[in-house]
Amino acid sequence: MQKPYDHPDTRWLGAVMHVAFFLLLGGALARFLLRHPGEPRTPWIFALSLTLAVLHLLGPVLSGPEPPGPGAPQARRRLVRLGLVVVVWMVLVVLAPSFAWCAVPLFYTGLRTLPARAALVLVTVLTVFVVAAQLRLAGGFDPNLLLAPPAVAAIAAAVFLHTERQAARQRVLIDDLIRTRRELAASERRAGTLAERERLSMEIHDSLAQGLSSQRMLLQAAERVWESDQDKARTHVRGAASVAEHNLAEARRFVHDLAPADLARGGGLAAALRALAARES
Repeated sequence: MQKPYDHPDTRWLGAVMHVAFFLLLGGALARFLLRHPGEPRTPWIFALSLTLAVLHLLGPVLSGPEPPGPGAPQARRRLVRLGLVVVVWMVLVVLAPSFAWCAVPLFYTGLRTLPARAALVLVTVLTVFVVAAQLRLAGGFDPNLLLAPPAVAAIAAAVFLHTERQAARQRVLIDDLIRTRRELAASERRAGTLAERERLSMEIHDSLAQGLSSQRMLLQAAERVWESDQDKARTHVRGAASVAEHNLAEARRFVHDLAPADLARGGGLAAALRALAARES
């Protein structure tokens, strides 16, 4: 079964968030350069922006594939990488508040990397930084700047968590469906085996058992008249032999019917094994 983190929709959403992050980062850097040309902090802004871009770009490479569990080495690398990205972003926001909106893609990264409660704490911290940066840019109090970032963060977190829970429920349903199908297939195989056993027992009773009973009766009749009427006794013996021949043919038919189809068609064991290998390959 395809892993949830390897789903095309997940990869597509991750790519969109990466593109959005770099667009926001580039826009913030361009705004800073246009608004503050030649400032002493410009080299720091360049260096931190480049560091943030490299960390974000190389994140999947440094973190490796999705971790199988919270204690895996990949999970620890993801946490370290997320911590570095957040710290560098916070320093950038302190130096240049225009970088605050780069937090929106970081919401997604945090929600995807951390457990739900820890991710919500991180989103809250990032939102506080965004509000402070926007108020600093505005140069005064603005209710819209105070309320809009928390609203955006709440919507992003709610949508992401709802989507994750829906995906988890779907995975549980799919697992239940697969398990039910396997159990149903096993039940059908058991029912088929029991039905085949019953059919064979009926055929054995109706043919072989009755044939053996007829042989016994004919041989007993031959024994009774052997001294008095040998011709009649020989007739009974020939009848018993005929019944035995018929029973032998029936027994061979049973064996033929029970044999696998590849063996039943002829060609021997080697041909049957080749046919089985061809089907399984």
